[in-house]
Amino acid sequence: MKRTLLALNTDLSATITDGQAPEWVELIPSGPNVTGRDGRQWVFDELAASQVQSSFIGRSIELPIDWEHATQHRAPKGEDAPAAAWIKQLETRDGALWGRVDWTPKGSAQVVSREYRFLSPVFDYDPQTMRIALLVSAGLTNKPNFLLTALNNENPEITPVKLSPAFLALLGLPDAATEEQAMSAVTQLKATAQATNTERLDLARFVPRADFDAMEGRAANAEQQLAAHKKAEHDKAVDALLISATQAGKIVPATVDYYRASCHDEAGLERFKAFVAAAPTVGTPSGLDSRKPESASTALNAEEKQVASLLGMSDAEFLQGKA
Repeated sequence: MKRTLLALNTDLSATITDGQAPEWVELIPSGPNVTGRDGRQWVFDELAASQVQSSFIGRSIELPIDWEHATQHRAPKGEDAPAAAWIKQLETRDGALWGRVDWTPKGSAQVVSREYRFLSPVFDYDPQTMRIALLVSAGLTNKPNFLLTALNNENPEITPVKLSPAFLALLGLPDAATEEQAMSAVTQLKATAQATNTERLDLARFVPRADFDAMEGRAANAEQQLAAHKKAEHDKAVDALLISATQAGKIVPATVDYYRASCHDEAGLERFKAFVAAAPTVGTPSGLDSRKPESASTALNAEEKQVASLLGMSDAEFLQGKA
């Protein structure tokens, strides 16, 4: 749900009767489509009118009419946002939304004296359908965007908007065309463009959501497998280089884990390769792994020597016989 300010405005100066501010004011004009002077459009049909009135009754609170939408601009910053009036009741008349207003003395005086001439509602709407769903507040303003129907037979003097002849020519309209005619032409052009885009939709460029999700899942799985394969190959290369460097005496076994950590990525592996190529030998290979134990002779103890002597045998002969 989105909120809009200064969307639609009614000229209050045309509604003053006997020096009194109006009791009933028009808040939203008759739909089903309502358009602001800035070109924004919303939907206010029977469903929207019903939703707005239901929400107003359900909240059981009166809605404020403030100055220049202070409720939205000043109140959130902790600044004063007094009410000029309170909307006490809503009513739908010929498709338009009206409100019964209880003015404060100051608000009434400023409307009567024409210090403030326009009333602008604040409402929430559905961004998908653009249907108005909730009336939030209204504000006294002198910056009209859209003029609502006058509340009595008096007609305020409104200076018509002078549109550029070149702009009107682009729309295919005569120089004397009104703003409403121009807005209607723009709306028609937008509708035609949307219809054209829909007709020319290339189905080959789109896939169903389920197929897209499946392809996305397969792509993610492939990326994970590729990453795992690359890591395994990287670890294999690191192990081979560490073994080669250790056997060459370029590093000692105690520092293997240190160098392994420094090779966690390709850049680290390349730096270690360069280091091994330039590093001097810090540990000469002992060759113990390839050496076999030398033959060792076993000496006779005192008792064995005495026996060998009695038998007339040498130590070697005795050992041989013993074996």
